[in-house]
Parts: sequence; structure tokens; C-alpha cells
Amino acid sequence: MAHESESALESVEDTSRLSESGLPVEPVYGPQDLASWDPGKQLGEPGAYPYTRGVHRTMYTGRPWTMRQYAGFGTAAESNARYRQLIAHGTTGLSVAFDLPTQMGYDSDAPLARGEVGRVGVAVDSVDDMRVLFDGIPLGEVSTSMTINAPAALLLLLYQLVAEEQGVPGDRLTGTVQNDVLKEYIARGTYIFPPAPSLRLTADIFRYCQAELPRWNSISVSGYHMAEAGASPVQEIAFTLADGVEYVRAAVAAGMDVDDFAPRLSFFFVARTTLLEEVAKFRAARRMWARLMREEFGAKNPKSQMLRFHTQTAGVQLTAQQPETNLVRVTVQALAAVLGGTQSLHTNSFDEAIALPTAKAARLALRTQQVLAHETDVTATVDPFAGSYAIESMTDDIESAALELMDEVESLGGAVAAIERGFQKNEIERNAYRIAQQTDSGDRVVVGVNRFRLDEEEPYVPLRVDPAIEARQREGLERLRAERDGKAVTTALGKLRKAAEGKGKGKQPKPNVLYPMKDALRARATVGEVCGALREVWGAYTPGESV
Repeated sequence: MAHESESALESVEDTSRLSESGLPVEPVYGPQDLASWDPGKQLGEPGAYPYTRGVHRTMYTGRPWTMRQYAGFGTAAESNARYRQLIAHGTTGLSVAFDLPTQMGYDSDAPLARGEVGRVGVAVDSVDDMRVLFDGIPLGEVSTSMTINAPAALLLLLYQLVAEEQGVPGDRLTGTVQNDVLKEYIARGTYIFPPAPSLRLTADIFRYCQAELPRWNSISVSGYHMAEAGASPVQEIAFTLADGVEYVRAAVAAGMDVDDFAPRLSFFFVARTTLLEEVAKFRAARRMWARLMREEFGAKNPKSQMLRFHTQTAGVQLTAQQPETNLVRVTVQALAAVLGGTQSLHTNSFDEAIALPTAKAARLALRTQQVLAHETDVTATVDPFAGSYAIESMTDDIESAALELMDEVESLGGAVAAIERGFQKNEIERNAYRIAQQTDSGDRVVVGVNRFRLDEEEPYVPLRVDPAIEARQREGLERLRAERDGKAVTTALGKLRKAAEGKGKGKQPKPNVLYPMKDALRARATVGEVCGALREVWGAYTPGESV
């Protein structure tokens, strides 16, 4: 037996494996791997530039990360009930999922919405739905993240209107609106307008939040969806940070000072089961962003240099086969996010590869975070991997590869120009194909799928969405249009169109469309009507269209 173990060890020592990004992972790391490494330059202190070790000095030793659970399905009332359950079980932040019609700026009674209402998230057509969605939830006390992009401004304003009805002023609201439309062109496809007006809308949200919602994160630049589409860890952070650079440039071009808006920028990444590479990825991303903001944009406020991010465990790695195994996967992924220094975390439910999570599965996902926070020692010290030969080497390797990829994007003219040429999408698809080939051949082991399978899967009863939801939403819209002041809505939408057409005078920025947009929503204009008014002015994006 001893002889067999020694032989196995020798074979391991002779062969390095490749990481998810295709970078070599050595069987053994040592001092020689960090021979020219400067801890003062590469690490610094926690809470200090370049923030490799974390954006806060005390990290989780003071308090744990924000525990979010992403939820939303069916009607606003059903989602509200799930939110209340999660809060009762200890969730400290809500993450709202919207259905596809809402994400695309269509009302539930639009022909294109047929069959999709309430299926992958909650249907929100107007301020009436938003009011029901957060009924009984004190918006001045809970932090809310909304996964919405092209119509992000509308959902943010609806949230603010409901908060005002609760008596909560804008300066008390905390949360994040995703608002990252560039990654929609790359990986998801739920875009509405062409890139140029979309970037204008993003800059308007930055300006509006600075003036009206100072504690709100005005964007969550998202690598998560690229990873779900097949991006490697290096591609994930390279393309995400390149998008972040494009947003900063758009805001500066609109007349904003970088230190006025950059402290409220946030990011959103995935956490995979490859724990070591994920920890290195998060540390590299922080360092890269800090240097970009200081050296390229001249940001002086330390908060402008901090890459603050939310993490979600990898939905794409969940399996429908032996779904309980996903509990183990999610635990490893969550641990990677925590050891990597995330600010907030959503843990996927084990049954999400099959259907919308049941209440029990969502509770178990939350319990995973609570066990990590309260029963392990990962919150006892800051950045426990600092100085690790393996982690520091992998961090440097990922940073170098990601910077090289960002240079390729820059050589094409920046993120938008690269999107128009299909660069990011093609690179991600190439990597996704590589992963699929490895899985099909068995070179990449997926437990329960291509190894350790069962002859017969155990039965599972998924959560089902009531097909009558669509009819109820349509009836609600019919009542809304009958009850509201139609003339007021028409007038408000006209003012919104005029603002969208505005060019700005001299060096003055274009009119901020969020103010007339809020007036229209207050008058009970629907999401579809507001997006339709903007489509009339800005047009709708078609893949391959140039700026």
C-alpha cells in the first residue's frame, strides 16, 4: 500500500493541472514561486490600497457579510410572502427577481409577454404591484437588491415611490439596482435600447442617486451572468472590469466628477466550486480595480478605489441529477466567496436546477450562510490566505491574464466597440464549448452526471407557478387603466419623451430623464408604457447595430 501511495504522489508531482481559466496549477508551491513578490505593493493592509486583502480593515471580525436571498415569482403578493419568510428566518438583505416581461419593459398584457408572466420572477407592471411586493416590509430598515437592467430606472423609482408612501426619505434607502446593460449585450439578451441611450440612462441614474438616494448603489457591474454563459474566471473579471471602465467614462463624459459617483459603484461575481482559484480571482479583481481608478481616472477618495461586490453561488454548476448534492456544491462555493472577501452573498437553493426553489430549499440555502458565519472560524481573522504561496501565485497569474484580455478589449476601442464586434461573446462561447467538451468526454467530473450516477433518480416535487397568474395580472392592468387619470398619464409620458429627446445646451448635460419618469410612474403609468415612450425616441436595439 505504501508503495502504491508513493507512486501516486510521484505522478501528481510530475504533472500540473489547468485551472478553470486554463492557467497552470502546480502540485506544490513554495518560496521560489514568490521570489520577486513584494507584499507591501501586492498586499498592503486590509482596508487600504490596493485592497487585495479586503475593502474593510476589520472585514467579518466586526460583522459578517450581508446575507441575501434572491427571490421573486408569480404575483407580487406571493413574492411578498416569501420575503417575509426569509426575513423571519434571518435574511439581512432582499434580492428581487423580476419576470422576463418586466425585464424587457413589457406589461403583462402585452402580446410578447404571453406565457412568461411570473415564471422566472415577479411581475411588476406599475406602482400598484410594487406597493404589494413590499407590503409590511420596512424599507428604511432592509437593504434591497434588484436584478433589473434595461428598465432599472423605472423599478428604482417605483421602489422610491413606495418608500415615500411609507414615510421613508431617499437618504435612508439602502440597496443596489443592477443597471448593467452592457453585459446584456454580451451574455443575457434582455436589452431594450441601443448602447448610446442605454449609457445615457446609466449616467442619469448615477446623477439621480447622488442627488436623491445617496446611500444607494447605482450599479452592480455583473460578471455573474457571463460566468453562467460559460466565461472563465479570467474572462469574468476582465470583461466585467472593462464594462466598469466604460460606465465610468460615460459618467465623466456626462460632466460628473469621478469621486462624486464612484463610491456607490458595486460589482457582482459568481463563486464556483474551484475554491482556490475563486479566492484568487476576487483578490485580483480588487487590486486591478483599485489601480484602474487611481491611475486612469485619478480617483482620490479611497471609497472610489474600492471594489465592493455581491456574490452568488454558481447556478450553472447545479445539477438536476441527485439535487441534494447541490447542497455540498453551494457550501463550497459560499466558502470561496467568504474567503475571497465578498460584501454580500446569495446562496442558491439545491433545487434550482429543476424549478423555482421551494420555501424549505430557500431556508436551507440561508442556513448554509448562517453556519459559515456562526459555526466556523472563517470570520475570526481577515484574509486568512494572505501570504499563501499557492493563493498569491494564482492571484498574480489571474491578474496578469485578465489585464492582457482587458488590453485586447481596449485595442478594439473599449467595451462597447468590442461588443459590436462580438468579441466578448465569441470568447465566452469558445470557453463554454471547451467546458462542454470536457464534460462530455469525462475529463471534467460532474458528480451524478458523468460519474457516480444512480440507476434511478429519487422523486422530487418542484414548486409550480400558477398559470392563472397571467390572467390576474391582465385584469389588474385593466382596472388600473380604468381608475387612473388617463390625461395625467398622457401628459407625463409626453414630458418624458421631451426629456429623452433633449440634447443639452453648450456644456450642460442632457436632461435627466429620471425626474419626468418618476412623475409618470407616480401617475400610475405602467412599466410597458414608460419603456414604450422611450422606445419611440431612442429606438430598440438589434444585435449587430452600431452606436
